[in-house]
Amino acid sequence: MSFPYLVQVGDNLHRIARKFGINVPSLLAANAQHHDHAYVMPGQILRIPVRPSRHYAVQKGDSYATIAHGFQISEKRLKQINPAVPAERPQEGQVLLIPGQEGGLWNEPGLSYGYVELQKDLNRWKGAYPFLQQEAIGQSVLGREIAAVLLGTGSRRVHVNASVHANEWMTTPLLMKFVDDCAAALQHGTLFRGTDIASLLEHVSLHAVPMVNPDGVELALCGIHPAHPYYAELTAWNNGSRQFQQWKANIRGVDLNDQFPAHWETERERRSPNGPSPRDYAGEAPLSEPEAKALAVWTERMDFHCVVSLHTQGEEIYWNYRGYEPEEAEQLANRLASVSFYRAVKLAGSDAGYKDWFIQRFRRCGFTVECGFGVNPLPAEQFPAMYERVSALLLEAMKAAAVG
Repeated sequence: MSFPYLVQVGDNLHRIARKFGINVPSLLAANAQHHDHAYVMPGQILRIPVRPSRHYAVQKGDSYATIAHGFQISEKRLKQINPAVPAERPQEGQVLLIPGQEGGLWNEPGLSYGYVELQKDLNRWKGAYPFLQQEAIGQSVLGREIAAVLLGTGSRRVHVNASVHANEWMTTPLLMKFVDDCAAALQHGTLFRGTDIASLLEHVSLHAVPMVNPDGVELALCGIHPAHPYYAELTAWNNGSRQFQQWKANIRGVDLNDQFPAHWETERERRSPNGPSPRDYAGEAPLSEPEAKALAVWTERMDFHCVVSLHTQGEEIYWNYRGYEPEEAEQLANRLASVSFYRAVKLAGSDAGYKDWFIQRFRRCGFTVECGFGVNPLPAEQFPAMYERVSALLLEAMKAAAVG
């Protein structure tokens, strides 16, 4: 048994499956014309399989509101899954289909985590962790807020950012889970990875920007449709293809990690395409893109002790930049490598990245961490193992800042 669903703007297979409490293989089995890596287009009609055990016979006095509350689902979802039932009020004796509850975000197979999921989690945190401060440090090209989260009261400020590159979106749930685990430990007075988080956060404050490139992430996860404001340009920049899983740049085809004023001209001459591209185009000038400019302006204001920029892939830690790094940078990189089992690498021949600019501008420790190993976008099955290593690394960076 199944029912029809009209695909909306911003949908993908994983979001639709999560919305109705099913898994992607079940959704694909009901829609044989699709495969796991295909985008869905607004206006398409998919069949949503229904688990036969999820039925409810309407009782006297029931309403959509009372039934939805009883099953911990929304009225909208309940009505959506029962299109033949009167919209005003179900009748006594009618049998309703009950959608499953949404699954967790962190470890499910087929994980898909974009701007939509980020906003849901940020809103959830407002109720769950009132001590977490949130602010918007700027907006993307398409007007999506670039969120920053503050945890802790310590004077030593550590900054971590993620999803600078669109197809490296898995770094966002890595960072979000780390913040969530630290916040939960602080709230309950428990240890996290053997560390007293409450005590640590009296000395250190964590400033996280979970998604620097929200437009690019949504493009990589959901593709585009003809009504998209950059539809023609993006299709041309992507060599006529509407498959954007490998896209790294922002929505204007500029690589945000080639946008910072640290020998930007050298980087552009070395490898930048002549114009907008899925990757490596440095733009017309440093900080020409609102996402990069917002991050740079905010960084100037915040006076960070050290910064970490999460990328994928390679299981490496880049810690230097043209000799501008402080003496302790290599030692700290080796310390981070020892807890994460990543490799500390002294890098040459790369400029204009966020880490490069931070080191040159402030002469403090900055790190680019290449999480996981494989071909981007990395498979979701890597997430638990990646998180084990990345959480150890980030916690060690905070500990080092506390005494540094």
